[in-house]
Amino acid sequence: MPQDRIIIETDCPYLAPVPRRGKTNEPAFVVKTLETLAMIRGVSTEEMARITSDNFFRLFAKAERVRCG
Repeated sequence: MPQDRIIIETDCPYLAPVPRRGKTNEPAFVVKTLETLAMIRGVSTEEMARITSDNFFRLFAKAERVRCG
C-alpha cells in the first residue's frame, strides 16, 4: 500500500492487537498497531505517527489539528 494512503483506526471492537488479543479493543491499543506497522515498514514509530496523522488530516480536511503538550 502506498505510504500516503495509510491511516490507523480503532473501529474493530473484537480484534485487539497482540498482546491484547482476546480482550475488547479500545483506542489506547492503537499504539501497538502503530508500533507494528512502523516495524513492518522499517521506520520509527514517530515517523509512522507523523505519516498516518498527515494522511488522516489530508483525508478529513475539515478536521482541526490540536497540539498537545
